[in-house]
Amino acid sequence: MRIVIQRVKEASVTIEGKCWAQIGPGLFILVGVENRDKEEDAEWLAAKTAGLRIFNDENGVMNRSVVENKGQILAVSQFTLTASTRKGNRPSYIRAAGHDLAVPLYDRYCELLAEKADREVLKGVFGADMQCALVNDGPVTIIIDSRIKE
Repeated sequence: MRIVIQRVKEASVTIEGKCWAQIGPGLFILVGVENRDKEEDAEWLAAKTAGLRIFNDENGVMNRSVVENKGQILAVSQFTLTASTRKGNRPSYIRAAGHDLAVPLYDRYCELLAEKADREVLKGVFGADMQCALVNDGPVTIIIDSRIKE
């Protein structure tokens, strides 16, 4: 699994012209699931996300997690995170998990993150044409891949 985490002042997802989900300060997360991913990947990423210290403390140092900062969370499925651009200019999505694997792992990641962060995780709609808007705070953007546990 691969995620892109952005610290935001606000974020929203619009579907068919209607606001589906909206948050204030917190985390906007794009979630990509690959065909070889397992529940352990979702578990590791959820723990990493909840504990990631990317919010400023009283000294202006990034030393607080979304939990400590009482931030909101919005997670959106994004199969294009699995793109391979090795050959040519047209990305290949051959590594993207099919619906039967991707939906349960995306949902499980969101459930585990909600438990670990002790707050609701708002979600987009898997497979929907979504328009995402956000104000990146910092900007702070972190990419985490469960295959490369850095």
